[in-house]
Amino acid sequence: MEGILPLFKPAGLTSHDCVFRLRKILKTKKVGHTGTLDPDVTGVLPICIGKATKVAEYITDAGKAYLGEVTIGYSTTTEDASGEVVERKKVDRVITREEIMKVLQSLTGEVEQTPPMFSAVKVGGVRLYEYARKGIEVERPTRVVTIYSIELLDDREHFEGETITFRFQVRCSKGTYIRTLAVMIGERLGFPAHMSYLQRIQSASFTLEDCLTFEDIEAHMDNGTISEVLKPLEMALSHLPKLRINDKVAEKVKNGALLQTPDHLQTINGPIIAETDDGTALAIYAKHPNKPDLLKPVKVLRNEIE
Repeated sequence: MEGILPLFKPAGLTSHDCVFRLRKILKTKKVGHTGTLDPDVTGVLPICIGKATKVAEYITDAGKAYLGEVTIGYSTTTEDASGEVVERKKVDRVITREEIMKVLQSLTGEVEQTPPMFSAVKVGGVRLYEYARKGIEVERPTRVVTIYSIELLDDREHFEGETITFRFQVRCSKGTYIRTLAVMIGERLGFPAHMSYLQRIQSASFTLEDCLTFEDIEAHMDNGTISEVLKPLEMALSHLPKLRINDKVAEKVKNGALLQTPDHLQTINGPIIAETDDGTALAIYAKHPNKPDLLKPVKVLRNEIE
């Protein structure tokens, strides 16, 4: 069994829980997820199976899109609805649509974020949430993430009440904490805030429309049709630049040969996919560290042309 299974992750399960359950359903051990989603978060979680586990990191590294909701008026320990209240401050004025739009605009582009204490980021080899559960506060590394766009999904002109809630859609780079983004939105409006809802709606090229529930997957296993719903590993690499190769070069690629860098890829520093004329991905290449005119194989995906 080989391919990518876009799972609709339900609330209440960790990403690892999903992998554990799918190993049982699919009756295979070679299963891996493509980026942690918190238990309360639902949505797109591409699962790699068999040889497709080789490309999991490239899905993880690709951009993401989320449907989020921020509640302004109080903050929590976890920066989401599951945490204990840290600070309350009634919204004592009307917040205009124009104010919110300016804040969202100010948070578009490169943004510095400090991961929440309840997160999977490691400090000193220990995950932050393990420190948090013991009540230990540690210094957290600030990271720079990219917010490509934020769209306000609310048509009100004026927002008022002791607490204010509105939804937004965000497209962002890997490593972005939407919980922290919600807190930042509140801070820039002058109030404590937290993320009250989150759903991932896209990961790399996989969207909600591609996703299957656990029940769907079990039904396909019972009917013997699971292979029909698995996506090819090439779909995980569709956002990366391609180098088309002929059959003669393909034989060398399967054996890890260096390749000459073509003119149109001279400025590309990231991964490049070596693929056959029919679009079969054979290997992942990158610039040679000492010979900029050559490409060096990072990972051979297929030893045979299928």
